[in-house]
Amino acid sequence: MAPPTPPHLAPDLLAVSSERLELVEQLLTIGTALSSIEELEELLAMILTKSREITCSDAGSVFLLDQGPSGPHLIFKVAQNDSLPTLRFQETTLPLTYRSLAGYVALTGRSLNIPDAHNLMPGLPYQLDRNFDRDFAYRTCSVLVLPMQDNQNRILGVLQLINRKHQTELKISPDNALSITQPYSEWEERIVRSLASQAAISIERNILQNNIESLFESFVRASVQVIESRDPTTSGHSERVADLTVRLAQEVSSVDIGPLHHLDFNAQQIQEIRYAALLHDFGKIGVPEAILNKRNKLYPEQLEVIRQRFGVAQRSLQWQCAEQKFQYLLHHPSHCGQQHTEPNSGCSHCQAIQHLEQESQQALAILHHYQDLVEQINQPEALPTKQFEALSEQMWQDLRALTQYVYTDVDGQEKTLLTPQEVEQLMLPSGNLTQSERRLVEAHVTHSYRFLKQIPWTQGLSQIPLIAYGHHEKLNGTGYPQGLKGQEIPVQTQMMTIADIYDALTAADRPYKRPLELAVTVQILHEEVEKNHINGDLLAVFLERQVYQVLGNT
Repeated sequence: MAPPTPPHLAPDLLAVSSERLELVEQLLTIGTALSSIEELEELLAMILTKSREITCSDAGSVFLLDQGPSGPHLIFKVAQNDSLPTLRFQETTLPLTYRSLAGYVALTGRSLNIPDAHNLMPGLPYQLDRNFDRDFAYRTCSVLVLPMQDNQNRILGVLQLINRKHQTELKISPDNALSITQPYSEWEERIVRSLASQAAISIERNILQNNIESLFESFVRASVQVIESRDPTTSGHSERVADLTVRLAQEVSSVDIGPLHHLDFNAQQIQEIRYAALLHDFGKIGVPEAILNKRNKLYPEQLEVIRQRFGVAQRSLQWQCAEQKFQYLLHHPSHCGQQHTEPNSGCSHCQAIQHLEQESQQALAILHHYQDLVEQINQPEALPTKQFEALSEQMWQDLRALTQYVYTDVDGQEKTLLTPQEVEQLMLPSGNLTQSERRLVEAHVTHSYRFLKQIPWTQGLSQIPLIAYGHHEKLNGTGYPQGLKGQEIPVQTQMMTIADIYDALTAADRPYKRPLELAVTVQILHEEVEKNHINGDLLAVFLERQVYQVLGNT
């Protein structure tokens, strides 16, 4: 048996159904839009705007509930008013009390649908604050106040709509407010409550995202602090490299001609670059601390032992001189027994003793010279190897002679003042690290990569390990640890490399070298381009845009 034919719907019911269907569709569209917004202020503004559009509200505001250390309170975040378009609202903190409409809703979780806020029944715990109407010649009539609750019924904030109008384009004044406004319907309340729930979820997602970003930021800061606590000689290096790299990326993004015109880094990519630069040296945590803190060619304990050897050698020379004089007097008992004040007295015995003294003083002078030489050479140089060797050839000759010098130790054995390892360290023409020490330091790049790979970076930050990994690679493939060439090195890494070299050359906090002047640094950077070590186009932007000024010390 066929079902009965439904009766025809009345035109007004069809209109209402069509209107409600349109509202539902609009609500779904709004929910999709809310999920795509990342900035909290933009999100709140859209929530309020769409709520007002749906209900034809003249004004409205959004409050967030903040569980601050001094207790919960409301934050007046966003406000809109079509009748007062030039009015500018400022974010303010409000006490959380039952007295205000928003406070009552935030504390109880109940909605308020008020036809006329100026005519509330006596005895209610909440009242309208009429100061705004008085100060700005406005008239608040119908008000709809709804809690914004997440899926666990936790109240995140309050959505407040004011003055539902008959027509959107109408402007409200104290004279016409009652005639052009109307109460909010139960259907609208249900629709906006649903929107408020969606808004709460979006706000919660946004807050969670911000918390994650804050967590990452705190983690990165803590990691940098760990690096600098192990290597105080480069304190501030990671921050400076990050500042330089970020500024260079921003300047490159503004280039509209030439080989770099296609590069345009968005805010997320800039953040990725910043994190990679801040963490590029984190692998130093795997490098022995003694090497990280090595200031000179010799370790402090090595230099102290060498000084002790020189002290023993000096005492040995003095003892030998005293022994020789004793033996001479023992075998030459006849002497004048007089005290001579003249250095060239005719007494042969006195001349012999003086000769022994002179030989001893000469030997001690040579010993002191060698010790001064060790102290001098122990200071590392940052000059190129050939130039340094040309300037110090005599010094190298003296050092080679020193390696053959022997002294009699306290055990009576003849020993050299310097061990082969100490000689190797002192013979370094530049820097303060031997080849084996340098390999340990270079391993920090791999340590950094392996560490950063363990972190579950979000999709927008997923390239951090790779960007940090290549900051010691060179375009001609002679860098480390992978020997990458040209475009195999990410352009973000190429920018970081320039920043890293610049800071290493100009930093004033390196105890093992003097900071170089800008002109010398620029010359060295240009030489790196000529050797095909770094990107000349990026360096041109770095210098022409004076990216180094971001450090404020040039």
